[in-house]
Amino acid sequence: MQSAKQIKSKEILKILERLYPETPIPLKHKDEYTLLVAVVLSAQCTDERVNKITPLLFAEAKNSKEMVKLGQKSIERIIRPCGLSPQKSKAIYGLSKIINENHNFEVPDNFKDLENLPGVGHKTASVVMAQAFGYPTFPVDTHIHRLAWRWGLSSGKNVEQTEKDLKRLFPKLKWNSLHLQIIFYGREYCPARGHNLENCLICSRYRRKTNYR
Repeated sequence: MQSAKQIKSKEILKILERLYPETPIPLKHKDEYTLLVAVVLSAQCTDERVNKITPLLFAEAKNSKEMVKLGQKSIERIIRPCGLSPQKSKAIYGLSKIINENHNFEVPDNFKDLENLPGVGHKTASVVMAQAFGYPTFPVDTHIHRLAWRWGLSSGKNVEQTEKDLKRLFPKLKWNSLHLQIIFYGREYCPARGHNLENCLICSRYRRKTNYR
């Protein structure tokens, strides 16, 4: 017999697939490397802003070899509007150097090597594995973490636990598209602030007694 949470997850999946049958990748990129850099830049920055900055950066350096030649100071100058430019420029320069020296100028296609790159945590590695290499994974950022708690799909203790909970509830074949569908839905119907319960198909259906985040 299915649990109430399993039944709810199936109904939520139906809603998300009806609203978002296609899941275009929000960050503009041309290959695995430009995607990796864009994801690093997206930390505490909107996708819209990243998409305005990356064409300027990639016009100067479109691959890891050119990025190292461009240098950290020039990288920092270009990406300054994305915020945290000292840390992000150091990460982009550092990961590019390692890709050149240790991975034959190719972005590694496994979690271990990706997570060993500067500025690349599990969430960033998950996005690259899913969107660049098609590996089934479930990237969980703070937005998905919040929504999983709000919808009663996870205890919300930490992002690691939320990832495990969502992977148990949803079919593996849906993971890559589902994490984008949840992000799209959160932006349109279920924001952290100014949330209108009556306009949110999911929250209005599964109203919880506890306070929403």
